[in-house]
Amino acid sequence: MSSGKDSTRVAAGLKAAIHNPNVSEEAKVNAAERLEQMEGATMETGPAGFDVHTNRVLGGFRATLSNKNTSPEAKQHAKEVLDAAGYNVNDHSASTDDEHDNRVLGGYKASLHNPNVSEAAKEHAREILREYGAL
Repeated sequence: MSSGKDSTRVAAGLKAAIHNPNVSEEAKVNAAERLEQMEGATMETGPAGFDVHTNRVLGGFRATLSNKNTSPEAKQHAKEVLDAAGYNVNDHSASTDDEHDNRVLGGYKASLHNPNVSEAAKEHAREILREYGAL
């Protein structure tokens, strides 16, 4: 599709043709074949050669590992899936928890200087910052 057409819009048109009752069976088959060719040729890839959808799924499993509300069984399953995909799940260190806490506290500090934040929210931010010794 070097004609400069947006491949997303072309794919949408082909899908519409497939589901349109006014389109002939021959045209539907042609549209389905063309759509299949497009999907095979334009599969987006991300790091480690995975397609974008797979990267998002694996990212969800990584998030499961650090979610405090996730059961141990779910964390074990996520670890197994990530291991099978070739991700090193042991590089998740305690420093990421520190980074998260620092970013949260930074957000509270930023709210103190933001003119769009209510006085009640600023007072809450001050309380949190005092509690963590960051004020």
